[in-house]
Amino acid sequence: MGNRLPEELIEKVHQSVDIVDIVSEYVQLKKQGRNYFGLCPFHGESTPSFSVSPDKQIFHCFGCGAGGNVFSFLMQIEGVQFLQAVSQVAERTNIELPATTQIPETTGQNNLELQPMIDAHDLLKKFYHHLLVNTKEGQEAYDYLLNRGFSKEVIDKFEIGYSLNSWEFVKKFLAKRGFHPEIMDQAGLLVKKNETNEYFDRFRNRIMFPIHDHHGHVVAFSGRVLGNEQPKYLNSPETKLFNKSKLLYNFHQARVHIRKYQEAVLFEGFADVISAVESGVPNSIATMGTSLTEEQVKVLKRNVSDVIICYDSDQAGREATMRAAKILTKAGSKVKVAVIPDGLDPDDYIKKYGSEKFKQDVIGASVTLMSFKMQYYRKGKNLQDEGDRLKYIEEILKEIAVLESPVEQEMYVKQLSAEFSLSIEVLKDQLSRTERKSQQQQFSKYENKQQQSRKATSSRPKNGLLPAFHNAERMIIAHMLKNSDIAQKILDQIGLMFNIEEHRAIATYLYAYYEEGNPPNVSLFLGKLPNNQLSEVVSNIAMLQINEEVTDQEIADYVKQVLNYQKLLMIKEKETEKLEAERQREFVQAAKIAMEIVHLKRALKS
Repeated sequence: MGNRLPEELIEKVHQSVDIVDIVSEYVQLKKQGRNYFGLCPFHGESTPSFSVSPDKQIFHCFGCGAGGNVFSFLMQIEGVQFLQAVSQVAERTNIELPATTQIPETTGQNNLELQPMIDAHDLLKKFYHHLLVNTKEGQEAYDYLLNRGFSKEVIDKFEIGYSLNSWEFVKKFLAKRGFHPEIMDQAGLLVKKNETNEYFDRFRNRIMFPIHDHHGHVVAFSGRVLGNEQPKYLNSPETKLFNKSKLLYNFHQARVHIRKYQEAVLFEGFADVISAVESGVPNSIATMGTSLTEEQVKVLKRNVSDVIICYDSDQAGREATMRAAKILTKAGSKVKVAVIPDGLDPDDYIKKYGSEKFKQDVIGASVTLMSFKMQYYRKGKNLQDEGDRLKYIEEILKEIAVLESPVEQEMYVKQLSAEFSLSIEVLKDQLSRTERKSQQQQFSKYENKQQQSRKATSSRPKNGLLPAFHNAERMIIAHMLKNSDIAQKILDQIGLMFNIEEHRAIATYLYAYYEEGNPPNVSLFLGKLPNNQLSEVVSNIAMLQINEEVTDQEIADYVKQVLNYQKLLMIKEKETEKLEAERQREFVQAAKIAMEIVHLKRALKS
């Protein structure tokens, strides 16, 4: 792994950053009291249970149990190793690490295999861009882009490039720089001829659009043909670097604007995003030529709650909008729809009507999801026809039934009533029937889930309550984390006689931590723990609300609960022995055990 970093330097890096700032780059946080809360990035949830403590410099999820300090967070969310997490924080705060420290640049996968792929993509991005803007070979492509309305600023911002009309130029270009053809084939930059060891360039005579991951690394390309060849767009295949179901185009640049506006604008393709950004909508992102996926929604939900869908206005676009809206609302997002008239896509609309009209009349005039659905269900129906009219009303009532807000339900019921001259009472009666039917369907699904949940949780304490001794141990450790003197008292009174295995291990590490002369610092202590399991327990305990001042009596009560539990276990064991002795008709032995039980019970009260 290379030379180990000195502990003093790790601590300097650790203290140079606020964990809230780092976590905020991945999770939308809101302050509540002394801590910040948001949706956990490590598991799906609709109610925030993920907490970050600026005082303690730790995070903890009360849903899945994930927890730790700033390094733990980066290790888990980026999939990196410890030294990589330290390096990332050091880079942010301009702290230089020793040149002898070998820190891999890629994630926790095979670094030797992935790093050349990343380097090759970055090199080709620069080379393609150079060819487009600085050479006669790229002039035709450059003129094409300018004629299509792309400005030089946008070409530079999105690092658009051009690939030569050659079968082998990139292969030779990369080979001269030490990139192995087989690895470049796996990276999606070259193509291997069938049953031979020969390779050729994947992209030829195309305008090249780099595709970045969410951290800004180029991981793929999309090439648009200049002539009439097919396919019109040629994309990189899925590789170990590139998974199109997980990436959102332009997210690496849009994230800061999404946070600023508290809203994301979602498009179907990167051409729409580029036009929208140039039109003054910097919080624009797009799916990668596929339907919106749950993985992409999780990325969005961690960063923002409100999403505007701006897809093509043809039938396929409307269908895609409905699918995207369904998955977004299921994840708890608030969805609006930007409706484009005349059957145009966003890029065409901007070119026809201009940027300002797009911002004001399309994005600025976004409608509620329910309003869009009412337009959607009208398509293809003749509302003068009784059958079509009844079908439309039934479809809209089903949609109204799932609205959570009674005010919204009332508003749309009144709209239906006014439009079709139906009494509000009749519509509400039908709405109630629709809701009951929907609830019955949901109830059977819920019951199945509950049965599985009961099986999984049958051994847990009722109402999630922990036994008294367990709570006492947690409170003892919470005070030990804040005060080394209390830790010394517990060492003298309990030592390692904790009943919970994880608590014994934590106490062992905590005693050693203070023995080394370290100050009370939960975040620093977390860095000393050997695994995530203990880190999660410590971060959970550290989030407990405890009194700043604790009396000796309070500590003594906790210690008594811990030690008494062991006595209770011994009493139960003795009672079993006594019953067995009586069963064997060994009455003298049974009487002796009974006296031991009496002494143990007296000890409990003392």
